[in-house]
Amino acid sequence: MVEVYQHYLRAGPPAALLTESDRDEGQRINELIMRCRTPYPDQPPGFDRGTPGIVVTTADTMLNWARRNSVWPVLLGLACCAFEMIAAAASRFDLARFGMEVFRGSPRQADLLIVSGTVTWKMGEALRRIYDQMAEPKWVMAMGSCATCGGPFTNAYNVVNGVNLLMPVDIYVPGCPPRPDALIYGLMQLQKKIEQESLARKRK
Repeated sequence: MVEVYQHYLRAGPPAALLTESDRDEGQRINELIMRCRTPYPDQPPGFDRGTPGIVVTTADTMLNWARRNSVWPVLLGLACCAFEMIAAAASRFDLARFGMEVFRGSPRQADLLIVSGTVTWKMGEALRRIYDQMAEPKWVMAMGSCATCGGPFTNAYNVVNGVNLLMPVDIYVPGCPPRPDALIYGLMQLQKKIEQESLARKRK
């Protein structure tokens, strides 16, 4: 039995037992062996890519990279959309992947205003005050149909028919209410918009 096993190791399995995939795999392995006859040269320590410690980029690219990955929203919820916003920050959807999990209690420490819910004219005054207290650059996202156009309360005497009547809006997220993944998609679109901004062009 030992002699048969040793013969099997030397000669390989009988041709009748080989399948087409076995032959293809053996051919690929033999080709790999033929290609890998010469070892790769050892890499020198450190990086050999020009002068070390120097990064060549533009001020716009560097600032926009920092801004897009550290957008801090204001801790503000107006109606049922706020529950979806809270869910987006929880563990299942995890806004921390985008560096946006820090909801600030003070508008002076935030740069994103997510208007999540119905805006009444009475609340509109406070909302505009929060927007004015935010430092530049700042962005506004209208979350849900109520913030976008008034939703089911359109043309009601006490409801603002779209938050863009109070302040400029950068991103609109449709839905009633939009799911947390829709909000995350809107935030990703905001990141793309931030990437295109420039210090030479003043934001309106």
